[in-house]
Amino acid sequence: MTALHRAVVVEADGGSRGNPGPAAYGAVLKDAATGEVIAEDGTTIGVATNNVAEYSGLIAGLRMVAELAPDAEVEVRMDSKLVVEQMSGRWRIKHPDMRPLAEEATRLAPAGTTYTWVPRELNKHADRLANEALDGIRSGVTVAGAEDVSLIEEIEDPKPPLAREGAVTGGAPTTLVLVRHGVTPHTTEKRFSGGLASANPGLSDEGRSQVRMSAEWLQPLADRAAVVVSSPVRRTLESAQIVAETLGLSVETEPGLAEMEFGHWDGLTFAEVAERFADEMERWRGSLDVAPEGGESFRIVEKRVLDALTRLRERYAGRTVIVVSHVTPIKTVVAHVLDAPLESLFRMELAPASVSVVSFYPSPGEADRASLRLYNALPPGRSGFDPATTQW
Repeated sequence: MTALHRAVVVEADGGSRGNPGPAAYGAVLKDAATGEVIAEDGTTIGVATNNVAEYSGLIAGLRMVAELAPDAEVEVRMDSKLVVEQMSGRWRIKHPDMRPLAEEATRLAPAGTTYTWVPRELNKHADRLANEALDGIRSGVTVAGAEDVSLIEEIEDPKPPLAREGAVTGGAPTTLVLVRHGVTPHTTEKRFSGGLASANPGLSDEGRSQVRMSAEWLQPLADRAAVVVSSPVRRTLESAQIVAETLGLSVETEPGLAEMEFGHWDGLTFAEVAERFADEMERWRGSLDVAPEGGESFRIVEKRVLDALTRLRERYAGRTVIVVSHVTPIKTVVAHVLDAPLESLFRMELAPASVSVVSFYPSPGEADRASLRLYNALPPGRSGFDPATTQW
């Protein structure tokens, strides 16, 4: 690591919701020459003040330096004038709570460490990490590359799966990286939320953070993915734009990837529908061919999703495409790839902003071989099953 990173930058921030109140810090370690993220940390620290959280972010950043770039020259950048001036020796440390934190930071800082004040808008990365920790989206240190390698191997392994049913050619697979949108107010309240005919809510702040984490996790695909293809529904378009901006790709829409339409159930909770439309819900739960009034059945959704899948495979044969969609369409594609009955949708969990990967390998004279390479994967720092956002 020393040879790779001769000089590094620590960006640190911290915040308290209440001052004092629930507090967390964010810290990013970057290569000074390339701007490459080496590691990042977002962690809660209980109830504390803004200043304590700021110092905690600095200490976390310096600990990453000690572990990952111990021989590098270090520049610290923070938007806390207090921490920068005190650590530079220009301001006295008067508050007793600050002294042990400053002493710990001084002990960790390599000789020659410099401190630079930056405006808040230039410290957004560390600020985001602190807020994601407070929102329960992440916790702890993530080392760049540690998870990316395994993810890329899953997505882009040139070798096909074991062909128990026959041979596959050496042709490049068509790979779809399926990303579910982040949460909306309807998601967290467990309300039915359909496609373009729905109330069409946008992402919440938490949803945007979830998608941003997944987009950054997919960053190594920037040079190999052809495009981001999105459902035309608002929450997926907003998610797709975050992914596209992160990877430097364009966005196309595919109407067939939209969520199921729930008709007059849209915007209601499961309990509200069960109370108001008990008979209709019972029929819907008992048959894949039954639709809510004004909505779609699972069979109807299956047909349009698989038609969209055919279009994507033809349009992007042999390439990798990032597809941003919803619970029902993604589960439908997975069931199709596994040759599983459509009823299997009810046995799958799919977290917001999760990543699933399917590949289609050319087979001579017959249908392509399909493989599920990854399902419901989340980037480091995000937990898995969340009953508050689970559907079906």
